[in-house]
Amino acid sequence: MSPSSPSPAPTAAAPPEHSERLGLPWWLWLGGLAAAALLAAEVWLGAPGVRAWLPFVVLLPATVAGLAWLGRIRIAVRDGELRVDDARLPVRFVADVVPLDAAGRREVLGVGADPLAFVVQRPWISGAVQVVLDDPADPTPFWVVSTRRPVELAEAILAARDAG
Repeated sequence: MSPSSPSPAPTAAAPPEHSERLGLPWWLWLGGLAAAALLAAEVWLGAPGVRAWLPFVVLLPATVAGLAWLGRIRIAVRDGELRVDDARLPVRFVADVVPLDAAGRREVLGVGADPLAFVVQRPWISGAVQVVLDDPADPTPFWVVSTRRPVELAEAILAARDAG
C-alpha cells in the first residue's frame, strides 16, 4: 500500500456473541452410570431369564437419556436477545448485568431471594450472572443464569444492549 493510498474505511464492529452449553462434568456422568449399573446388578442378582439382562438394557440407556437432558441448557447472546434454553429476553430491557461468583450467586439465590426472579441454576456450575431488568410491563425484577464464563456473558449482553 503506497502512502498516498486511502486507508480502508473503518467498519462498525458487530457486538460480541456468546454461546455456551451447560453440560454436565465428567464426574457426574461417571457417578450416574455407576449408580445405574449398580442398581441393574442388584436386580440381576440371582434372576434367571429375561430378568438377568433386562435391567441393564433399560436402566443404562435411561440414565444416559436423563443425564443428557440435565445438560441440555444452552445460553446465547445473538440477534439482540439473551437466549436461555427456550426463554428469550430482548437486550433492550436490560438495565444492568452483574457477574457472580459462587458466593454472589449464593447470596442472590439465598434466604432473601426474590420469588419473582427468573432462575436457571445448575449446582455444578459455580458462576452466574444477574441480569437486572427495566421493563415496567414485566413483574420479573431480574434473571439469574448459571454460566461457566460470567464476565464474558455479562460483557456480551451489555455490548449487545449498547449496540441496539
